[in-house]
Amino acid sequence: MSTAIKALVWGVIGVIALILIGVSIISPFMVFFLLAFLGFVFLLSFRYIYEYQSAVIFTLGRYSGSRGAGVFFITPIVDDVRIVDIRILTIDIPRQQVITKDNVPVSINGVVYFKVVDASIAIIKVQDYLYAVSQYAQTALRDVAGGMTLDQVLGEREKIGKDIELIVERASKNWGVEVTDIKLQDIDMPEDLKRLMSRQASSEREKRATIIKAEGDRMAADNLAKAADIMTKSPGAMQLRTLQTIDGLGPTASNTVVLAVPVDLMELVKNINSIAKTKKK
Repeated sequence: MSTAIKALVWGVIGVIALILIGVSIISPFMVFFLLAFLGFVFLLSFRYIYEYQSAVIFTLGRYSGSRGAGVFFITPIVDDVRIVDIRILTIDIPRQQVITKDNVPVSINGVVYFKVVDASIAIIKVQDYLYAVSQYAQTALRDVAGGMTLDQVLGEREKIGKDIELIVERASKNWGVEVTDIKLQDIDMPEDLKRLMSRQASSEREKRATIIKAEGDRMAADNLAKAADIMTKSPGAMQLRTLQTIDGLGPTASNTVVLAVPVDLMELVKNINSIAKTKKK
């Protein structure tokens, strides 16, 4: 039926063109009207689309085919063309108020990346595929985030995006579109909860600092005990350590070192005590 109507339309156009050609032979002034008519028909039938577009053609309201990038012609009046962008499209997920599993209100927004893989299905089966994907993504965001605790929402953004993507993709695969990715942009919480979390984080950092300092003190004490044990077993170790300490003070006049008891005398007393203990045994 549509083919016959197309043939009829082009036949009428041809008859009108022949009449104008015949009239123009008699009257040279009609040449202008002939050229104007042919130009008008050409403009009505000539179409071209870019590489990133796809054309869906309807003939008398019925789908009759799709066209890719380049030039094509349609039948005036009979054919209607809808142009669809087949590049990756980006739509925002407006900020959604979500109650998490542990009853904490948070506001979340995101972005959806998708593309049209079948322009004819996207036009025929969905009234507005952009609006449909946006609304479905909003619903999926509330469902996924509402089933997680606040800590999970804050720490598993990537997983939330993937879960939303799977839900939207299952519905949109019959719409002629393909969801490529969904990302969460911002997660906002009440101010009082932010302050509590800040105090908790500060306490955690203080606890770690205290633990690290205590661990350092314990290691230092262990090393000092080992050093004291080594110095006790080596007779000249304490003298060398004392001389090293004195040398480390520097040659400045402001540094004065007073040894109340000579180191040699201390060693002598120690040896006498050792001899006395041996004789008693």
